Amino acid sequence: MDEIKLYSPKVMKDILDRYGFKFSKSLGQNFLIDGNIINKITEVANLDENSGVLEIGPGFGTLTQLLCKKAKKVVAVEVDESLREIHRGTLNYPNLKIIYQDFLKTDINKLIEEEFHGMDVKIVANLPYYITTPIIMKILEEKYNISKIVVMVQKEVAQRLSASAGSKEYGAITLAVQYRADTNIAMIVPNTVFMPRPRVDSAVIEFKILKKPRITVFDEKMLFRVIKSSFGQRRKTILNGLSNNLKLPKELINESLVAAGIDPGIRGEKLTLEEFGRIADEISKRKIGGVYENLY
Repeated sequence: MDEIKLYSPKVMKDILDRYGFKFSKSLGQNFLIDGNIINKITEVANLDENSGVLEIGPGFGTLTQLLCKKAKKVVAVEVDESLREIHRGTLNYPNLKIIYQDFLKTDINKLIEEEFHGMDVKIVANLPYYITTPIIMKILEEKYNISKIVVMVQKEVAQRLSASAGSKEYGAITLAVQYRADTNIAMIVPNTVFMPRPRVDSAVIEFKILKKPRITVFDEKMLFRVIKSSFGQRRKTILNGLSNNLKLPKELINESLVAAGIDPGIRGEKLTLEEFGRIADEISKRKIGGVYENLY
C-alpha cells in the first residue's frame, strides 16, 4: 500500500469514487495532487527520526502519507467523519493516529503531552481557507510546546501573516504572529495542484516559534487588547481607536500614548510591535483602582 501515490489524480479519483465520497464546500476541502509540493512542505518542516507531527485536517491523506514516512509519529486531527473508511483503506501506517474531532474544540496541549513524549513537535497542514485565521490564533494563543509550524494557506493570508508595518496587509494577526514567531513564505502554490481546484492561489508559510516572545510586556492580555482595538476601525487615529474600543477616557489614552512616545494622531497600522508594547505598558501603569477592570 505504501507504493500507491495518493496524490495521483487518477488514484485519488478512483478511491473517492469507490467510497462514494463527496467534497464538502462547507469544510473547504481541496486535496493536494502534486507530489513536488508535498515534498517541499516536508522539506520545509525539516522532519527526522525525532520529529512528532501534528497534522490539522489530513483530508484524503496525500500529505499524511509522506509525513508518516519522514517523522517518528504523526497525529492527525480530522473533522470529517466521512473520511474514516478511506483512511482505514489507504493510511495503514503504524506511526499514525487519526483523531476525528474539530481542531478548534480539541485540547491540543493535552494531546501533545500525551502523544509526543520527548519528541520535537511540529504542526504541518494544508489548512482550509475558511478557518485559517481561527486555527492560527488558537495555536499562538494556547502556546503549544512546538518548534515550528508549516502550513499551506491562501496566498493573501500568507501575505498578511508576514506583512510589514504600514502595508495594507498589516493587521492584528500579523502582530500576533510577530510576537511569537519568525515567518517565511517558502513558496507560492498555484491553484492547479488541488482537487477540486480553488479559485485562488496558495502559499506555504513557515513559522519558527521563538523560545520567548519577541518583546516583554507587563501584561500580555493588555497588549493584545490594545492591538485588536487599534485595528478595529483602521481609518481612526490610534487615540480614537483605543478610547472607543477599550471604553476608557480619552485623556488617559492620550497620556499613555504621549508617555510611550507615540503621536496620538497616527493610525495603528503604522505602528510596530515594539511600539504597541510600549503603549500597552503605559496603559498598564495607569491601571488604578477599578478603572481598567472592564479590560479583563
